[in-house]
Amino acid sequence: MNTVVIKVSSAIMNKMKESYKNSLINKKVPYSEFLAKKGDTTITAYTSGKVMFQGKNAQKEAALWGDIIPPKKKTVENTVNSSILPENFSKLSVLGSDEVGNGSYFGPVTVCAAYAGKEHLSELKALGVKDSKALTDRQIRQMSEKIKELIPYQLLIVTPEKYNEIQPAYNAVRMKVALHNQAIALLLEKLSPVKPEAILIDQFTPEGNYKKYVAMEKTKVTEKIFFVTKGEQYHLAVAAASIISRASFLEELDKASAALGMTLPSGAGTKSDKVAAAILKKGGLPLLGKYAKLHFANTEKAKKMM
Repeated sequence: MNTVVIKVSSAIMNKMKESYKNSLINKKVPYSEFLAKKGDTTITAYTSGKVMFQGKNAQKEAALWGDIIPPKKKTVENTVNSSILPENFSKLSVLGSDEVGNGSYFGPVTVCAAYAGKEHLSELKALGVKDSKALTDRQIRQMSEKIKELIPYQLLIVTPEKYNEIQPAYNAVRMKVALHNQAIALLLEKLSPVKPEAILIDQFTPEGNYKKYVAMEKTKVTEKIFFVTKGEQYHLAVAAASIISRASFLEELDKASAALGMTLPSGAGTKSDKVAAAILKKGGLPLLGKYAKLHFANTEKAKKMM
């Protein structure tokens, strides 16, 4: 039996209750919001916000509502496995992509595709390019400018306002797939006639899920693509893309903070709840929608604070 788990906001949970109201099962499950059965798929929604789908079409049904939480059991799809990459991959000319901001309540989603040819690798190493999580925000901002002068890249920025506009039609995974695919396609156009030896995406969803969503796009990049988690450990192209994405996210968050007159935190913790409540008090949901991803649970928490 296929089992898939996702995490949803209270707003999405309410939509799910409404959607499955005619499929509810009259059975009590501890700590659950509801239990339903659609076709051969059983849906169990818990008070924690986690929703479990079990059955033949579990993955398809879960994808309608949000990000799939990778199972703890190690699999080829969600585990770093360097054996799936070509030999001496780190020395090849690679186009890498990564995104930042998807898990932050405030600020945009930024996706960058960067091309690190063999001729760029030594200079990127000299700059100190590595996993952006191992760098300070100051280092990221400074390094990003140098990287952008050195290698070709394509940056896409989805503002919170645009995010809220397309979010109902594009769940978080589909949105990221579309953005990675578009950034890669645009960068390939810039590089032409030069072609990378491989394309490496910092994996955020199982490969099958990525291919399903990319098939929905008008322009599809499907050749020479590899997926590994922690992709920055396998090629500097992904590390460079991650740094550019992070720097852009921070810059956009700074601009938004200045425009609003209050500091917008990254992440989705209690600080975000408090700031969201202050924004609601200042200009209601229309103002908050310009700076925050409204489907996050933070929105409902902020309303309660009001």
